[in-house]
Order: sequence, then structure tokens, then C-alpha cells
Amino acid sequence: MNTWYTTLNKPPLTPPSWVFSPVWTILYISIAVSIFLYYRSLSKPHLGLTTTVLIVHLLANFVWTYLFFGLQSPGMALADIILLDVTLIILIGWFWKSSVPAGALLIPYLAWGLFATYLNLGFYKLN
Repeated sequence: MNTWYTTLNKPPLTPPSWVFSPVWTILYISIAVSIFLYYRSLSKPHLGLTTTVLIVHLLANFVWTYLFFGLQSPGMALADIILLDVTLIILIGWFWKSSVPAGALLIPYLAWGLFATYLNLGFYKLN
């Protein structure tokens, strides 16, 4: 975390900084396994559209850190994380139709993403 972050007013339930690294490590592993299971499955409804939404989702995930920490813009990061949430909900539905484990592996990611959205909104409103 950078020094700018430490100066921000934090919303209630903000976890300590050390929590983020292990949580994201576990989530990225589950995301990778989920993607693997989806593309390995025999049935891939909406394959082209799913791939496009997945690429948009992963790019938004990558960009969020830059928007929040690099540009120090909780507002832009909030718009981005809402896109993340929406695309993730879509992906869970399509992955689930293809492979229940692929969809189920994304549920903890969605839970964390919604919690992160709450935090991001809090940072936006408080700072």
C-alpha cells in the first residue's frame, strides 16, 4: 500500500493492509482454476461472448489498482469496480451452465468483490 492510502479516512470494516495479499492470492488461484474448468468443459454456451466479457473483466481488474492507487481516484475506481461486479455476475452464470465447479469457484471472488465495492464506495464518500 502506498503512503497516500494510509492518509485516507477508512470506512468501517476496512481490514488491515496485510489481509489483502493472502486473500488475493487465494482468489487469483480460484479464478485461474475456474477459467481452466470453463474452457476444458465440453459445453461452452456463449463461448465468444464469454471470452469477450472475461477479457473486459480481467482488464478492469488490472486497471482498478491503477485508478485507485496510481491516479488516487476512488471515484474512477468505483466506476471500474461496478463494471467488475456486473461482468463477474454474468461470468458466474455462464461458467455455471458450462461447469458447476467453474461457476462455484467464482462465488468467493464475488463476495470479496462486493465487499471491495462497499469499501471503495466508503473511500469515495469519506475522502
